[in-house]
Amino acid sequence: MTDVSGLLGIVVAALGGAAVGVERQRSGHASGRLQRFGGIRTFTLLGGVAGLAGWLATQQFSTLASILVAGAVALVVAGYVAASRQDVDGTTEAAALVVVGAGVVAGLGWLALASGIVAICTLLLTEKSRLHTLVKRIDDEELRAAARFGVMAIVILPLLPEGPIGALGGIRPRQLWMLVLFFTGLSFCGYLARRLFGAAQGYAVAGLLGGVVSSTNVALTFARLSRQERILSPALAVGTIGACTMLFPRVLLAACVLNRSVARALLPYFIAPFLIGLAMLAWQWKKGARAETRSASSSNPLQLLPALQMAVLFQAVLFIVDGVHRYFGEAGVRVSGAVLGLTDVDALTISMTQMADVSGTAVLAAQAIVIGILANGVMKTLLTTAFGAPQFSRVTGGVLAAMALATAVSLAVIR
Repeated sequence: MTDVSGLLGIVVAALGGAAVGVERQRSGHASGRLQRFGGIRTFTLLGGVAGLAGWLATQQFSTLASILVAGAVALVVAGYVAASRQDVDGTTEAAALVVVGAGVVAGLGWLALASGIVAICTLLLTEKSRLHTLVKRIDDEELRAAARFGVMAIVILPLLPEGPIGALGGIRPRQLWMLVLFFTGLSFCGYLARRLFGAAQGYAVAGLLGGVVSSTNVALTFARLSRQERILSPALAVGTIGACTMLFPRVLLAACVLNRSVARALLPYFIAPFLIGLAMLAWQWKKGARAETRSASSSNPLQLLPALQMAVLFQAVLFIVDGVHRYFGEAGVRVSGAVLGLTDVDALTISMTQMADVSGTAVLAAQAIVIGILANGVMKTLLTTAFGAPQFSRVTGGVLAAMALATAVSLAVIR
């Protein structure tokens, strides 16, 4: 590391300390009868010392660097011991330890990471009142749901084998559990969005966000939820339409990154179904905003049992698709596109764009992707009709069928 780089790391460390110190000074924790560890000057010096320690570590002066860090930490601990005789609040001292850690990281040369740490720390300090208000609004059911989701994601997922296990393509336990996490996470996000934006708009927002990942999963999740919470059917329908509309720009963007020739060939096929979805989304959203949605509370925001049922259904579909694929073999790219579109549109996009790179058949690859999206659209129409409440099925079934029809017409007309 050059001297200029080392100096920059120390400066970033000191500025990070100053940012936290300014917040502590302005919030009144650095003065008065209950003053805490320090203000802008103390935090700036603390960050500078930590940055110097990090730089010394890069110059092989590890002992001296350790002494400086230990001294800074001891100073913070001594400050807490003195202040805790009157007030046990340790936020300022905890922020000081974060400044020391971020300063060392900056001194080692990881400037972006150090800046991010300080930014998050400062945000947490400045948003104290909003965070406390948010925590007060969390009820026991939401807290339990968040804890269960954390166990499912952090504890159970890493323990599951990758697979495949068995015949007909096999069972992939980790992939299936990730689907369960997506389903339950989407239900939980929809529940929280409903609390923040209201029932009329919350699930619409959750559907749009979920459509960036998987419109099929959103459609199936919201269809099942509409049967349990029938009063929410209009909002869930808007969310489903939004997710399915997001599929087109998502695939186009992915194709543009992977193979621009395929993206250019795809664009004419996507115009009609996307405009239909967008128009219906705007109409239903406006209609939902005018309508008065009564309050309906879900007793289970995580919706774990329906998620497990949907994962089993997805595995059954995978078995069927594998059998169809074995029957047709590699006879045609278009048949493969239809098969892949039933399970994973993203995998379809990646495989077809890679095929076009090798063979140079961008138009054929684009047609295969469109066929896959058409198959996916037909499947989502059937799923929402079969699993959704009547009011939900009428709206989403009609819109998704219209989008699928527009896709089919585009495929027949455009050559």
